[in-house]
Amino acid sequence: MRHRVSGRVLGRPTAHRISLFRNLTRDLIIREAIVTTEPKAKEARSFAEKVITLGKNGSLPSRRRALSFINDKEAIAKVFDVLSDRYEGRQGGYTRITKLGPRRGDAAPMVRLELV
Repeated sequence: MRHRVSGRVLGRPTAHRISLFRNLTRDLIIREAIVTTEPKAKEARSFAEKVITLGKNGSLPSRRRALSFINDKEAIAKVFDVLSDRYEGRQGGYTRITKLGPRRGDAAPMVRLELV
């Protein structure tokens, strides 16, 4: 039984799953919109929102915590310089999920995950 166990496994080993979420979060920050499956987007959304919240803090420890999750200095610089100013007055909800319909090959529900 999975009582009180949070997060989706997505049929992957732990290291692969963490790497997937890091890559999705990095791509979302750099491109500001990605197309992926619904379960992946819903999980990646929480990681992206946490990194953007760290960017709003702006301190050196926050930057180091963000760099420990996303190993891309370009993406972290964008979070701390551009996105922190954009979401200064916003208390959360930095992302939007728009449903696109089923994927042609396997009918997986596809969504567009974008920054608001």
